[in-house]
Amino acid sequence: MELNWFEEMEARIPKDGVRTRFAPSPTGYMHVGNLRTALYTWLIARHAGGKFILRIEDTDQGRLVEGATEVIYATLRKCGLTWDEGPDLGGPVGPYIQTQRRDLYGKYAQLLVEKGHAYYCFCEKTESEEDSGDFNRAADPCRDMSLEEARARVAAGEPYVIRQKIPNQGSTTFSDAVFGDITVENKTLDDQVLMKRDGLPTYNFANVIDDHLMGITHVVRGSEYLSSAPKYNLLYQGFGWEVPTYIHCSPVMRDQHNKMSKRKGDPSYEDLIAMGYLSEAVVNYVTLLGWSPRGEYAEREFFTLSELAEIFDIGGISKSPAIFDIEKLKYFNANYLRSLSPETFYEGAEPYLREAVKSPGIDLKLIAPLVQPRCDTWLDIAPQVDFFDALPEYSNELYCHKKMKTNEENSLEALGQVLPVLEGLNDWTYDAIHDALIGLAEKLELKNGRIMWPVRTALSGKAVTPGGAVELCHILGKDESIRRIKLGMEQLSGR
Repeated sequence: MELNWFEEMEARIPKDGVRTRFAPSPTGYMHVGNLRTALYTWLIARHAGGKFILRIEDTDQGRLVEGATEVIYATLRKCGLTWDEGPDLGGPVGPYIQTQRRDLYGKYAQLLVEKGHAYYCFCEKTESEEDSGDFNRAADPCRDMSLEEARARVAAGEPYVIRQKIPNQGSTTFSDAVFGDITVENKTLDDQVLMKRDGLPTYNFANVIDDHLMGITHVVRGSEYLSSAPKYNLLYQGFGWEVPTYIHCSPVMRDQHNKMSKRKGDPSYEDLIAMGYLSEAVVNYVTLLGWSPRGEYAEREFFTLSELAEIFDIGGISKSPAIFDIEKLKYFNANYLRSLSPETFYEGAEPYLREAVKSPGIDLKLIAPLVQPRCDTWLDIAPQVDFFDALPEYSNELYCHKKMKTNEENSLEALGQVLPVLEGLNDWTYDAIHDALIGLAEKLELKNGRIMWPVRTALSGKAVTPGGAVELCHILGKDESIRRIKLGMEQLSGR
């Protein structure tokens, strides 16, 4: 093979500072651990003023899910994780989809064979085309086969895989930014498959080749890949390449003993959005799963994405597993919802309001400010406001309120006194309704609650409502308010 091809590939590699990559497999949804990896990768790049690259790793064709790549794009965009190079944008070291790079992996595998750090393996053990974890390299006759004999068997059409040739003696030390230096004995490592029989590389080989050729300086991945890191190091050393900075992150757990799992019902990013959480709140919370701000920001919880990019440092990443707490996320989300401007809140709330309140006579913009301080997620809206659309069946016990000193008898009396007052109102505005009801309580020398509680109960049929009697009258309108008060009187009187 001509060396100048490899030299040309080396010449393409960008040397423009920090370059990180997020390299998901298009196998379905974006789980929380994947999102966190994307976040840390993006934050490291942005903090250093570097480049964030999106690469699609689709060499495991059996696990591909149709439409999954679009899910990855959409999720990253919703989270604000813009990329500088990728399949849709292109860039100086494309293509950015592994199956479109398949021709180059074989060349690098053959180069590694020439250098003595890999070998052609023709053994029956390779039928699965994957490492089984119990491959006995000492018993593999292919390992010590001459290169000439191996080439002849390849030329004769014998099926083969290419395996990494791990040294029999000594040890390999790799450095990780989170876990420090880790040394392993080479005899404990297996000769992993680099190229499969179908001509596609394994994940462990392709990501090393791609990371080098794309100039990746920092590699963020889960701590489950710590055991593979020595083999990655040996690949880099075999090619004579510089090893990137490794950043292995401990897992995101459901509890002290179990990792999060879609199969066990744990939510993906898409699930959380469908559950009514804001993307900004999810991003903020997930960033803090395993990373803590330091210095003057140590006690702070709420950050915008740009603020996180400004203060993010690798030293804040924890070795300990992080536990995903949905209640904690709910706390974050509630804070974000309450902080939205009224206009932005209404924009987000409108679909949920429309789902619950279909009556054309109801002004949803009057309801939105009432629910904004009272919901933790968007899904909390509908159960609070559905009574505007239709009065539910309710028990007379709702009229009995100890603090308001109301019971069925005096509630019926209060509604009877309220009815003509509201019927006589020509100006159905908030202020007019308020003044009329307060004025009635003053005239009757009653506490406001003795009038307001029965009215609110008759209008809503609920023990808890967003807004009180005045707001409900105003939103429901004169005719509907009077109709519901009459219904309340009929129910209280037993008719």
